[in-house]
Amino acid sequence: MMYWVVKVLLTPFLRTFWRPWVEGLESVPEDGPAILASNHLSFLDSIFLPLVVPRRVTFLAKSDYFTSPGVKGWFKRRFFSGVGQLPIDRTGGAASDAALTTGVRVLSRDRLLGIYPEGTRSPDGRLYRGKVGVARMALEAGVPVIPVAMIGTFEVQPPGKVMPKIRRVGIRIGRPLDFSRYEGMGGDRYVLRSVTDEIMYGLMQLSGQEYVDMYAQDAKKRIAAARAAAVEASGGESPAGPEGEGDPDAAAGSAAAGSAVADPTAASGPPAGSATPAAGRRSTGARRGGARAS
Repeated sequence: MMYWVVKVLLTPFLRTFWRPWVEGLESVPEDGPAILASNHLSFLDSIFLPLVVPRRVTFLAKSDYFTSPGVKGWFKRRFFSGVGQLPIDRTGGAASDAALTTGVRVLSRDRLLGIYPEGTRSPDGRLYRGKVGVARMALEAGVPVIPVAMIGTFEVQPPGKVMPKIRRVGIRIGRPLDFSRYEGMGGDRYVLRSVTDEIMYGLMQLSGQEYVDMYAQDAKKRIAAARAAAVEASGGESPAGPEGEGDPDAAAGSAAAGSAVADPTAASGPPAGSATPAAGRRSTGARRGGARAS
């Protein structure tokens, strides 16, 4: 009930100021379970996507949004619960299994599950390597995956920015991806990587983003390290300013925006033109020697 109340209240405001456009809405089924796998550019992604989809979308969100103390924490919990988000622990190990169970439970109720395969917001607007959790959920639940590209939300509110800019945003929805050919192979890590790479390739095509073959969380660590080095070299004065202190996402976003910090992901990335998830997908299929259907 709270989900629809929040949606009704926010829709006129969001449509007036950000005028979201949408393509491919017909790809979202009118009923039945499916995974909406989206790129993740901004905090606003989890607001604009449910805005344009007629059905309820349940997102898996980091537990930090639900554990903040005080009055501010109470309002955050109420808001994120109201917009259809469920808390998950992203620390890995047993927490990953719990997140998988939560996702499959949502899908077993014939609902739409929203997930960000990158695992966190992009620090610089590029598309990063997907984590295999989305593949595990798709194969475990036996549901299609619908790639969704958020367009322009990074420019509206990148990590580290509190106040969003007023400019138009878009949502481009691709055709459902069917992975039934991998039925019963959810425990094979090569299959999971192949499925994930196919999803990321679809997102890259829809969004037009540059693909970086490393995890976004690792990129954030490198950006934060580069920022710290720049601060030390400048005698303790941050080139990006004090904005976002205490928030790793914000610090990474500020560092990416600061002109004094070089791109720390460029040196370790693959040669230009080879950094596509499709290349990884083909190579994993070849290693499996027949895991992919002909």
